[in-house]
Order: sequence, then structure tokens, then C-alpha cells
Amino acid sequence: MVALCADEKSQIQSLDRSLPMMPGMPERRTHDYLRHGITSLVTAFDIADRTVVGELHRRHRAIEFRRFLTLIDKTVPADLYVHLVCDNYSTHNTAEIRTWLGRHPRFHVHFTPTGSSWLNQVERWFGLLTDKRCRDHR
Repeated sequence: MVALCADEKSQIQSLDRSLPMMPGMPERRTHDYLRHGITSLVTAFDIADRTVVGELHRRHRAIEFRRFLTLIDKTVPADLYVHLVCDNYSTHNTAEIRTWLGRHPRFHVHFTPTGSSWLNQVERWFGLLTDKRCRDHR
């Protein structure tokens, strides 16, 4: 059995700044930048061994979540049951997702209560990722 905490971090902006930050240099802000669109990071975090399975998607729909489930299915050894902890976001519980799960009986989805995203450990991982890679670029 493997337990994975899954969620999406959406609306990640891709910016190109005219004064990129460099190690050892004081932090600077620039008024000019180019936007390269947004992306969503869909991630499953294994708290037992701290491994991460993730994909980037341009959109945030059930079809992308189904593709992500297929990636998990290919990544996790076939002889293991997959317990997936998710929030109650609508894309996690559509008819398409329920049909996919019905065809993959080794998957067991557990939904966190509404307003309790802090129970899902991937949220903490997203926080660390944001602090280390997105905010200060260190």
C-alpha cells in the first residue's frame, strides 16, 4: 500500500524579469517584466518516503486530473494499493473521475473535510516550495 497526498497548485505565474536575482546579490525588484502565462502544478506527495509525482498543466479541469491519475497508476508498482488523499475540489469528484476510479479498483480516494486543507500534507509541501523557489528565488 502507498498513501499519497494529492492537490493542485494553480495560477503559478511565469515571469521573466529584466534584473534576474543572482546568488550573493541583494534582492532587487524591477518594474518591468514579461508574462509567459500561468500553469498549474498537480502533485502527489508520498509522506512515507518524501517522493513527489507531479505534472504541469495549462488548465485546471477534471481531464487534467484524470491524466494525473494515469501517471500515478504508471508510477506506483502495480501490486500496491493506492490511497489518495484529496480535497473536495469539484474536479476530483466528477463522473469522469468516478468512472476512471471504477476501472482502477486499487485506487482508494479519501476526501478531506471542507475547509480542512491543512490536513493534506501536500499543502505543506506547496508552502515549502513557494518559500524556497517562488518567493525569494534562493
